[in-house]
Amino acid sequence: MNHASPFAKQGSRNLGFERKLSQALEGEVRFDAFTRGRYATDASIYQIVPQGVAFPKSEADIAAALTIAAEHGVPVIARGGGTSQNGQPIGDGLVLDISRHFDAVRDYDPAARTIAVAPGIVLEALNTRLRKDGLFFPVEPSTASRCTIGGMVGNNSAGARSLRYGKMVDNLISLKAMFHDGEPFALGEGAVGDNASPRARELMTRMLALAEGHRGEIEAIFPKVQRRVGGYNLDELIVPQPNLSRLLVGSEGTLAITTEATLRLSALPQHRVMGVCHFPSFRAAMETTRHLVALGPVAVELVDNNVLALGADIPLFVRTLADITKGKPNCLLLVEFAGDDLAALKTDLKRLDQCMADHGFPDAVVEVIEPARQKPVWEVREACLNIMMSMKGDGKPVSFIEDCAVPLEHLADYTDAVTALFERHGTRGTWYAHASVGCLHVRPILNMKTEAGVKAMRSIAEEACELVRRFKGSFSGEHGDGISRSDFVEPMFGGPLTRAFEAVKDGFDPKNHLNPGKIVRSYHMDDRSLMRFPPGYATPVPAQTVLDWSDWGGLGGAVEMCNNNGTCRKMAGGTMCPSWRATREEQHLTRGRANTLRLAISGQLGPDAFTSPEMKQTLDLCVSCKGCKRDCPTGVDMARMKIEFLHHYHARHGLPLKERLIAYLPRYAPFAARLAPLMNLRDRVPALAKLTERWLGFSARRSLPVWRKPWQQGGKAATPAELKGDGRDLVLFGDTFNRYYERENLEAAERVLAAGGYRIHKVEPQDGGRPLCCGRTFLSAGLVDEARAEARRTLDALSPFVAKGARIVGLEPSCLMSFRDEFSALLPKTEVEPLAKAAVLIEELLATDIAAGTTKLPFRDQGGRVAHLHGHCHQKAFDAMGAVETTLRAVPGLEVRPIESSCCGMSGAFGYGAETIDVSLAMAELSLLPAIRKAAPDDLVVADGTSCRHQIHDGAGREAVHVVRVLANAIESRDGRTT
Repeated sequence: MNHASPFAKQGSRNLGFERKLSQALEGEVRFDAFTRGRYATDASIYQIVPQGVAFPKSEADIAAALTIAAEHGVPVIARGGGTSQNGQPIGDGLVLDISRHFDAVRDYDPAARTIAVAPGIVLEALNTRLRKDGLFFPVEPSTASRCTIGGMVGNNSAGARSLRYGKMVDNLISLKAMFHDGEPFALGEGAVGDNASPRARELMTRMLALAEGHRGEIEAIFPKVQRRVGGYNLDELIVPQPNLSRLLVGSEGTLAITTEATLRLSALPQHRVMGVCHFPSFRAAMETTRHLVALGPVAVELVDNNVLALGADIPLFVRTLADITKGKPNCLLLVEFAGDDLAALKTDLKRLDQCMADHGFPDAVVEVIEPARQKPVWEVREACLNIMMSMKGDGKPVSFIEDCAVPLEHLADYTDAVTALFERHGTRGTWYAHASVGCLHVRPILNMKTEAGVKAMRSIAEEACELVRRFKGSFSGEHGDGISRSDFVEPMFGGPLTRAFEAVKDGFDPKNHLNPGKIVRSYHMDDRSLMRFPPGYATPVPAQTVLDWSDWGGLGGAVEMCNNNGTCRKMAGGTMCPSWRATREEQHLTRGRANTLRLAISGQLGPDAFTSPEMKQTLDLCVSCKGCKRDCPTGVDMARMKIEFLHHYHARHGLPLKERLIAYLPRYAPFAARLAPLMNLRDRVPALAKLTERWLGFSARRSLPVWRKPWQQGGKAATPAELKGDGRDLVLFGDTFNRYYERENLEAAERVLAAGGYRIHKVEPQDGGRPLCCGRTFLSAGLVDEARAEARRTLDALSPFVAKGARIVGLEPSCLMSFRDEFSALLPKTEVEPLAKAAVLIEELLATDIAAGTTKLPFRDQGGRVAHLHGHCHQKAFDAMGAVETTLRAVPGLEVRPIESSCCGMSGAFGYGAETIDVSLAMAELSLLPAIRKAAPDDLVVADGTSCRHQIHDGAGREAVHVVRVLANAIESRDGRTT
């Protein structure tokens, strides 16, 4: 290993503790190194390997875990979504993953606007449920799609709209929780005597007396800004009618384990409007913020120049940024107004425009009124952190002073001072977030793999702490203390209050069993042994890679792009991560896979971990959908990493027969097609299906593709000299799947392209042998050398035509997109780039040319027929879904209804496996198949992926068609009939 392994305890772990815990809990208990590694990190720079991980199913499980852990002297750390940015949910103890089973609504009263929930419920899921009643929980951090209510209680979360709605502590009614030894108690509004637990009554009487005894220090020292979440909330106990549960808010699981939270809900505004304010300089934005806040908006959020520059290179955000920016602003302030009177809100936008003009910025507001336009703008804002973390290389924006908050009148001077501080240390910072409340998230760019980077972090933190004190602000304004900022509790609050905080901890948790090392008696923020990149960290495995990772500085750099932000944990919207949505297992999550890979290639899981069966299991349910390539804001491409892994794994363990049959399909397909009647017997004779499951691993519950007489392109092979170079020359790429299983799609493409006036040129391989192939099936098995040979063969055949101006048109997204993606990892980028630019799906070709007016197709009116459209994952990953919709909407009388779905679950060969068919169908049942079943019998179902069509056929009993067949059937022939 490269350094002392954090898993050194694994060989001598407390087997008695593990055994007793496993026997006592209904939920699962895991102590293996791979699981422990996946729970060793959050979205911070820290890594502490736990002794074990438990997944409690009930409050009895939590109580048992606490009791048994206390008996064995093992600390307990509660964990929700694991998105904390300061190391809160990690530690050397037993991690309780509350997110898996504790997601229920316990009690809901819409009239009273209250709801009681289990702590593992995700905020977005909660608000989705509340929306139908016109309500929402208004504390909305940027991690709403994956953060849990319990985690929000622990961190005292806030969010973009805290200017109007406050923080978590302002919206909590009561809590149910457990002490460190498993005894339950409840706290809420009212007198101490209202609590049923004598222990809780005695403790809270002591806490009230403690707070009263420090009233003077609390009133003098606690920051007078809304955004203050440092230390413990003793200030909540000196108000006239204290809500005692609020002492636990922001305590980061160091005082008790939350088992239920009762929340105060708010009415959902009927309308929201946004003004995007453009500024020529950062200081100008900071100076103007307080004047914009005076207009009474719900939120004022900063998007700085770093986000604008980096976001312009991220496919997910390019279109949105182009929509809301004009010219080249240095930064933006997103100003939102909300209410029930849309006309009044539009007036607010006019007031905003006038305010900007009054302060020297006329015509500097872009109005965003339509909800459909606002949603992607907020997605950009919510992804600001992750956009900035998409910087490649070892230098990354580091979280440790990121949410200091100062009064608005000091905001400009404070940000100038911090910028100067960074310059003195030879770096720069990134800024974003909550300008409205003076809580700007700032991260200096540092290399945390070096001692110099860590020393700079410590120095910057100390100087920033002094700045915050000078400007009468809060050192921790939103994201809690954790490991990063607990060192600074005493410098901010002073000795007497820090001793009071210690008394709070000792009162609730006298033996320091709950999440030790946070808030009081803390770890040191610059202790490198606690970091993800400790001294000696390196990634020497594998010694040689087979794909090109030079854009990231190597495979290690690509894997390390995962900063654990947890966007892949979202359960709705986008594609990522379909296996997580089906299993809810951290192992089957982009983040979980990336963490495991990082630990394996850095030697922390043992010398052979990278090619171990455990690593294979970690990646088995990755369906290579490439959802992470688009949806992950830091650009983690797990599909490409899986190819690299499989190459090395199969080199060590061999290639199973099933994978070999799938991989070599393009090479034996010409011969298999000649034996189509024999090859197709498998699904006609039940016994054969069962035999193929037993011998090969193909599920008997899944039909196989039907071999057909293959597509044969007519005419003789073309030469590049025949091309005219006027934009009408095309090469129709016949992929293996459409060629041998669904030739009608390629035939339809020929008819559509001919109707559009294109010239289709037949291209054959230079060796004159079997048809060209993208190598996709070889890549799926990790056979990179074979895939590279196919790529070379295809590139050599197509490049002369590309050089003469031909576009390469394909039907199967996974095959065509290989030209744009994997080819550049297999072959020299300079050679591949012209082909990558020329390769288009047929809908992309038509959408572009129809919009340009160079193509017009004679479509026949479809009379209001409905087409339900499911997008292939690679279409989504490469931003091609807009082209599909545009092309279909060019057909008159055709109503297009996109299906909001993730991966269909088939994903090439994945859905055929006996060991994966259940997960495959579970993915499809999340949204796709239920939507298909609701479609009317005469409606069209459109899906461009071969696998997608197969899944729809098997799972819903409906025939889905490729978009090109819809287009072909809508084109009028000369005699008035459709073709």
